[in-house]
Amino acid sequence: MRVTVLVPAHNEEGQIGETIQSLHRQRRKPDRIIVIADNCTDATEEIARSHGAEVIRTVGNRHKKAGALNQVLEVLLPRLGGGHAVLVMDADSALHPGFIDHAVARLATGKLAAIGGTFTGKPGGGVVGMFQRNEYARYARDVSRLQGKALVLTGTATLFRALALKEVVRARRTGRLPGRDQVYDVRVLTEDNELTLALLHLRFRILCPAECTLTTEVMETWQDLFKQRLRWKRGALENLTDYGWTRVTLPYWGRQLLSLVGIIVIFAYLGATVWSIAVAGGLVIHPLWLGITVIFMIERIVTVKSRGVAQMAIASLLLVEMVFDVFLQVAQAKAFWDAAWRRERKW
Repeated sequence: MRVTVLVPAHNEEGQIGETIQSLHRQRRKPDRIIVIADNCTDATEEIARSHGAEVIRTVGNRHKKAGALNQVLEVLLPRLGGGHAVLVMDADSALHPGFIDHAVARLATGKLAAIGGTFTGKPGGGVVGMFQRNEYARYARDVSRLQGKALVLTGTATLFRALALKEVVRARRTGRLPGRDQVYDVRVLTEDNELTLALLHLRFRILCPAECTLTTEVMETWQDLFKQRLRWKRGALENLTDYGWTRVTLPYWGRQLLSLVGIIVIFAYLGATVWSIAVAGGLVIHPLWLGITVIFMIERIVTVKSRGVAQMAIASLLLVEMVFDVFLQVAQAKAFWDAAWRRERKW
């Protein structure tokens, strides 16, 4: 199976070199590496070429990552057949050496259409970076426990069978899937999540094996993280709205419902705590709720075991991690609100 790598990049001079180097270090080398320079004004193109990658510039692209990928895939896909695969990865990601080897081995069985990666966070970002690395560690643990069952094929790195991407284009052209007759739907905020739903609606099988790992950049400020999560969460809601109620979307709608319940519960809990202190004059410790708190604390500790003793100790202080949990719930609540009132969508 021949592997072509597509790396969409907009002003990524700081990380594009590491990304390409991680591809050269693969046990199973890719056959072709293409960096898609999308409206770059820095040295991304020069650095990419110096590391041995081809560079293709986008022309008049107004649809960010999805538009950049579509421009190249429209030319590339017609030339690819059953023995070809396309690896799409972010310019701020770095694959671990066995990623392509394991992913190709899985695709070669003929039972799967795409293999997604499981990611951990790169260093940096201070406290907000630490929270994200813990979150990613928990996500990786959940994927491993589910034996690679993929909820979403993330843009950090996913290997697609070329024929599956061609089928997506055909299905969009005939109206079986939403969007224009391109691989990625440029109307949406979360093109990777939408493509996942598209493949599943075509009855393709996908997987995120524990062996396919990588590192990716974390958001370094609370403001940047809020924008990212708001886009992710609102995009997921609108993707589901596009597809409606189907056999594929029902579990995803269920998770959205649980998220809504979580928002209500956490704010009710915080409101009741503040009221007890401010009005009732103090907190009453009930054995039942104390026991539940202990169970929750143990869960927080165990799920970051892979991050080391220091992070396990921090996780045991529930108040510390609750800051991040409340932050994510606020982003989720705003996503629900903006989607309900159809406010302007922003990347």
